[in-house]
Amino acid sequence: MHPKIGFIGIGAMGHGMAKNLLEKGYEVIAKANRNRERLDNLLSIGASEASSAKQLAQSCDVVIICVTGSPQVESIVYGENGLLAGVKDGQIVIDCSTGEAGVVEKIAADLKEKGCAMADAPLARTPIEAAAGKLNTMVGASDALFEKIKPVLECFCENIFHMGPVGSGSKMKLINNLITMGQAALIAEAMSACKATGVDLQRFRQVISAGGGNSGIFQMIVPAILDEGSFDGMKFSIANACKDLRYLNSMLSDAQITAPMAALVHNALLHAANNGFTDALVGALVADQAQANKVDIGKC
Repeated sequence: MHPKIGFIGIGAMGHGMAKNLLEKGYEVIAKANRNRERLDNLLSIGASEASSAKQLAQSCDVVIICVTGSPQVESIVYGENGLLAGVKDGQIVIDCSTGEAGVVEKIAADLKEKGCAMADAPLARTPIEAAAGKLNTMVGASDALFEKIKPVLECFCENIFHMGPVGSGSKMKLINNLITMGQAALIAEAMSACKATGVDLQRFRQVISAGGGNSGIFQMIVPAILDEGSFDGMKFSIANACKDLRYLNSMLSDAQITAPMAALVHNALLHAANNGFTDALVGALVADQAQANKVDIGKC
């Protein structure tokens, strides 16, 4: 028999995840964190609604949280009528948000005092893969807890990586985003370099696509710009990327390592955010660099 699932955060990612759980036979009790529209869709296909995180915790076996970051998770757990007031012995909380590992570890310790186990399972890929049940997740959990939650995660994840104890999933996700956002920042600079030096952008695309510089990030960003004039090929926002790189740089500072590229990638994202692209998607790094360098990049 499937455990009853409580789901908090029915956003672009959470909607697809919760819908997959419903379609695979799980009972889902949901609570919107901000927007009701997607929640109403889930209610129409069989989900039920909780009025508070506390009520949700009291009504289910496993709670999944999928919100923006650590402040939102802390509010859900510690706020009035929050999860901590409702969890019970033997319950499980899975945090799929991208947050700070230190916050995850603190929440896990506080939940443990109530007999509730916690895993962090931040996600990679986009809402498209969430709807298709093909996300990636990096899981921080004990071996025993990982085995318990794996069937739940398989409902919306194609690739599930057990990284180690609670908190290690969040650490891996931030390091993953250093690589993905670093690629996006380099692509933006390279495209401006092409325009400034007279290199044809379609031929640039052909060369990179055929060589070692090719990547999934390149193929999400560049074809959308050159074929459609769209900077929305990569479905991840500048605001969230800024947040994740801020968390990363804080983590690396605490680890007392030198990481100049992490700071530079964060600065590239902040530059875009401060120039009007906060609400845009990561491909807008290209538009920001083009604007800064006074070149025109678009459909060609």
